Amino acid sequence: MSTTICCLGAGYVGGPTMAMIAAKCPDIRVTVCDPNEKRIAAWNSDTLPVYEPGLQEVVESARGRNLFFSTDVRKAIRESDIIFVSVGTPTKTYGIGAGRAADLKYIESAARMIAEEAQGPKIIVEKSTIPVKTAEAMMTILRSNSKNGTFQVLSNPEFLAEGTAVEDLNNPDRVLIGGEQTPEGLAAIEKVVSIYARWIPREKILTTNLWSSELSKLVANAFLAQRISSINSISALCEATGADVDEVARAIGKDSRIGPKFLKASVGYGGSCFQKDILNLTYLCQHFGLPEVAAYWESVVKINDWQKSRFSTRIVKDLFNTVNGKHIGILGFAFKKDTNDTRETAAISVCRDLLAEGAKVYVYDPQVDEEQIRADVLGTGSNPNLIVVKNVGEACHGAHAVAVLTEWDEFKELDFQKIYEGMLKPAFLFDGRNILPHAKLREIGFRLFAIGKPY
Repeated sequence: MSTTICCLGAGYVGGPTMAMIAAKCPDIRVTVCDPNEKRIAAWNSDTLPVYEPGLQEVVESARGRNLFFSTDVRKAIRESDIIFVSVGTPTKTYGIGAGRAADLKYIESAARMIAEEAQGPKIIVEKSTIPVKTAEAMMTILRSNSKNGTFQVLSNPEFLAEGTAVEDLNNPDRVLIGGEQTPEGLAAIEKVVSIYARWIPREKILTTNLWSSELSKLVANAFLAQRISSINSISALCEATGADVDEVARAIGKDSRIGPKFLKASVGYGGSCFQKDILNLTYLCQHFGLPEVAAYWESVVKINDWQKSRFSTRIVKDLFNTVNGKHIGILGFAFKKDTNDTRETAAISVCRDLLAEGAKVYVYDPQVDEEQIRADVLGTGSNPNLIVVKNVGEACHGAHAVAVLTEWDEFKELDFQKIYEGMLKPAFLFDGRNILPHAKLREIGFRLFAIGKPY
């Protein structure tokens, strides 16, 4: 086989990205490696650890042929020409930059392991979301610690939207690859470009210097999150004035300078990237002496946190200022539909707020398991008032109120008449995603609250 690739990290980015490369390039051997035995076993099974529509089929088309999943990380490094680094970069919880800066301990650990095992030339591709200048740190570690390896470090940020990752990989808006602007760096860029060019038109593959590529990822997510926080701030004004946030979004979205995307009001954005990348950007701005720029981007995060707490407060207020001992059904826990990812999901905040008020919270999500929900909401603690159920009926029957927190398609087609009949009266329904048939629900008898909608 002409080229061998390995990926360090078998999570939401590494697994799907490598599966697509393997499926599109049958002559390239691709190994996804991770020390987590349970995760690798899942990738080798019929129940993948990452839920994405179409992903199972892509994996199965290449698994065992030229796509392999392994816990032997060091062997994969030794045998590969190109090493993608897709390890976690969580926000620091300690020390300098706590709460904002990225924790690069896994990136550093990966670089040191590569340095130990590498023989000959290797192309290292940053696939994790990382702060600007991380490549410089990786190059320093690699070149200071390797006896027999030579390295080019590239930045190839991912722009996947969870829930549509397979389509995004198959037909992306663009692929971005940054590297050193030296003959060796440009040659490494061209080698990675030639892999993507097997199925992506060349005009969609952008090449830049390293620092532009790294910064572009943070800025893209910051701009998207800013649009969501902007429309969410307007949703509160719509509720106060009797305007309809969807009509406002439709009107301004027709302006070609603005466009319609990411103007959907909701209980708040989540996922692994938006919050983390904006906090990273604010830390970067402060580091370079730009406190006003940092404060501007920090306000995007504050609006998102406020939107989540505003939703919880509304539930308590509408239920006669107390939810103590009351049954609240939560439909949806993943941060968006068509994924089992719960990182930074608004449901965590809403559930915690309701539990703090003494509510009995019944949670249902079609793809997120009980263990994950409990860990997200309670950490290592316990609370008998958090009940994870296996279907919509269990979440809603006997409830004082039901709140929709994820826009799963199945929630749009529920038998709301039956749900209403099984609830205590008055029956409250809180649509945190504006996906339900509001007029029909009011006809049935629900007391309905929807984000940014008139009453």
